[in-house]
Amino acid sequence: MNTSEYECLSKTPFPVIIRPIMLKSIDSEPLILVTNDDGIQSPGLWAAVQAVLPLGQVLVAAPARQWSGAGRSMPSDVTGQVSPYPLEVNGHHIPAYQVDGSPAMTVTRALLELTPRRPALLVAGINYGENLGSDVTISGTVGAALQGGVSGIPSLAVSLQTPQETHTNPSDAVDFATAIHFTHVFAQWMLNTPLPFDLDVLKVDLPAEATPHTPWRLTRASRSPYFVTNRAHLAAAESLRDNPGYQPIPHPERTEPDSDIYALAVDRVISITPLSIDLTARVEHGQVEALLRGPKAEFSPR
Repeated sequence: MNTSEYECLSKTPFPVIIRPIMLKSIDSEPLILVTNDDGIQSPGLWAAVQAVLPLGQVLVAAPARQWSGAGRSMPSDVTGQVSPYPLEVNGHHIPAYQVDGSPAMTVTRALLELTPRRPALLVAGINYGENLGSDVTISGTVGAALQGGVSGIPSLAVSLQTPQETHTNPSDAVDFATAIHFTHVFAQWMLNTPLPFDLDVLKVDLPAEATPHTPWRLTRASRSPYFVTNRAHLAAAESLRDNPGYQPIPHPERTEPDSDIYALAVDRVISITPLSIDLTARVEHGQVEALLRGPKAEFSPR
């Protein structure tokens, strides 16, 4: 792609189809799409690229700015503008784009217009801060991975426990070495293993002090929120965009013993949680229908 094409691409509004970067590697290599919610300039994103570089062709598409807490949102007040981003990792020039849009929008744009063929894997991360419990519906990292899953792409969401001040202000001081190790391990596994039906996203959360020798545990997403606040903290915040004092729950040991919160916050092991895009409640449908059609249901058909 020559200079004039780059200049044209940087001015492209959302509805215009743009040509994907031409990757030089052979098509037999798996294509890995790397994204995040912390933005294109996040060292965590570069760490994810480093983790998967040996596994295939890598293409990066990430939000142009910080989108933590965006979930799988598709906001209407963004331009969708796409621009190439100069990215070099371990001496390799990585094809990369920045997108003015949420993490999920970025994934959609990448899959529709930027990737030269269908990716074999999507990696979202490495996120500054753990994504646990019911907070996964808030996480932009998990939202990006879910968007990959909705699109039929096996997706890996990786988050590292870091100091809260780094959650929206990525720091170069964070050591991603262990997170890189496990991102590589689980990405390689996903590339080499036919995933069972209903496993759409593999969510990985590492405690801050984890090493390559730290055990991992298969967990479920807790029904409990992990980050909580209170009225005093909220009242002290100047706006909802200001950090209103969110803190980890005070008693993680009261959560389900098989949950992601318990694994990371209590036992200090790495949590591996399989996620599904199917949000249907696991209650017996016959039971719900009986309640809906029962004599006390005023809206039951006559």
